[in-house]
Amino acid sequence: MAPIIGIGRQDFEKLRAGRNFYIDKTRFIMEWWEAEDDVTLITRPRRFGKTLNMSMVEKFFSVDYAGRGDLFEGLQVWEHEKFRRLQGTYPVIFISFADVKENTYPQARKKLCSIIRDAFRQYRFLLDGDLLSKEERQEFKSISADMEDYMASGSIKALSGYLFRYFGRRVVLLLDEYDTPMQEAYVNGYGREMVAFMRSLFNSTFKTNPYLERAIMTGITRVSKESIFSDMNNLEAVTTTSSKYGDSFGFTEREVFQALDAHGLSDRKREVKDWYDGFTFGKWKDIYNPWSILNYMDKRTLALYWANSSSNNLVTKLIREGDQRLKASFEQLLRGETIITEMDEQIVYEQLDQEEQAVWSLLVAGGYLKVKEMKLYTTDYGEWRQEYELEITNLEVRMMFRNMVRKWFAKAKTVYNDFIKALLADDIRAMNVYMNKVALTTFSYFDTGNRPSGAEPERFYHGFVLGLMVEMADRYILTSNRESGFGRYDVMLEPRDLKDDGIILEFKVRDPDNEKELTDTVKAALDQIHQKKYETMLEEKGVPREKIRKYGFGFCGRQVLIGTAG
Repeated sequence: MAPIIGIGRQDFEKLRAGRNFYIDKTRFIMEWWEAEDDVTLITRPRRFGKTLNMSMVEKFFSVDYAGRGDLFEGLQVWEHEKFRRLQGTYPVIFISFADVKENTYPQARKKLCSIIRDAFRQYRFLLDGDLLSKEERQEFKSISADMEDYMASGSIKALSGYLFRYFGRRVVLLLDEYDTPMQEAYVNGYGREMVAFMRSLFNSTFKTNPYLERAIMTGITRVSKESIFSDMNNLEAVTTTSSKYGDSFGFTEREVFQALDAHGLSDRKREVKDWYDGFTFGKWKDIYNPWSILNYMDKRTLALYWANSSSNNLVTKLIREGDQRLKASFEQLLRGETIITEMDEQIVYEQLDQEEQAVWSLLVAGGYLKVKEMKLYTTDYGEWRQEYELEITNLEVRMMFRNMVRKWFAKAKTVYNDFIKALLADDIRAMNVYMNKVALTTFSYFDTGNRPSGAEPERFYHGFVLGLMVEMADRYILTSNRESGFGRYDVMLEPRDLKDDGIILEFKVRDPDNEKELTDTVKAALDQIHQKKYETMLEEKGVPREKIRKYGFGFCGRQVLIGTAG
């Protein structure tokens, strides 16, 4: 009988005691310990087994679990006498910032201090006897949700010292989801205050802590060194482009296929691969996210498990409010193509509203995009550059993105669908009515970032094109030829079935210096289609000239006028 699949179990002891399905990742303990790195930062997408692995490390090293070799019997780490002797021999401090999701800095700071207070409460026995001086006892008891910044910053270091004196061994420190407070701070607008607090805490805890044996931090992103890791030259950062520990988080294809065999699902390997394969960590390819695989084996149904396992609000916000270049690149990705960009794996949250590369970095770190190829080259000026070729990770993520685009038009869903019906029916009057309603309802939705575009309404137009791509994908292949800088956006709708008409759309923003009326803008758009002979592209695809329809869209703010070539 196959082991029971426990969904969402992140406690290693409960998982092992419950005889739940488990893929052995204890080799990570050996690899990490033998590496002898002081502080290891490991970034992986959400739901990739980070918390479970941290729990595994805690149960292995913690003195609280001395004599609990039964948890590791039959696993790889227990095959080695050296590591059997290590089990249960170190004081361990295990902290998680996963729940720090507050709307304001005072609330977030209080939550962080409460987490530290709870860590102290686990070791209240240190107050017994004469280990601590009178002053230290007072400081221990003063650790609270409202403690001063200076006390909070040095608190974990102080606890490490107390444990060192009690057990005679330096501590192993585990910090899970270290970057959650930074992400929430960015979303809610208190990034500067959070950076200052975290920098002080991390410097004292990881850099100047003489009682620290080893430390592991996990998270989704690698926050920039300048933000919170200043002067930490003892940090080993293992990101999604690193091969180190590449098979320790997530399931390899061999592990997935063995699990499918064990659960009587051998004939479903192809569809599981199509949907859930695609994550890459350095040289490690064909990595699957555990959340989707476990849910699939439990429910035996293909669905968006990982993609919908938590809010994608930050990703949605960044793409929806991004400028025309970002949306055009996203359009390429949705078509199944790749984009090539420079990228810094160190995330600076304050740059997400300003730098397109920062957005791609976040999407790669989050698992939404994967690195297909990385190239290092020198420019004509002798500068070294690193370029990344990126693509959407797998079918599950692609479907998530399509659903995301659909939600952009949720407020105007009925009229948006009516516009598409009118477009397909070549009803120019209805197209004008419904397009104006869509623009009126959703225009500002695409323009609500920290730096509103004002005179750059292309954010809306490009979002609209993405909507067309998603909603009409079953009948048309949408391609585009972007004109730079003047609000022009050419759209080709190539019919999948030649019984349908081919469609050319030209978007143009009214130029008040050259176009008195919006009708002039429409005429200019139609003239551009004619002058550039866009119909040639469709004719080469086999669409007859008489079955090619041409529309000019003239925009002035939220007002739209659509005309057609006679």
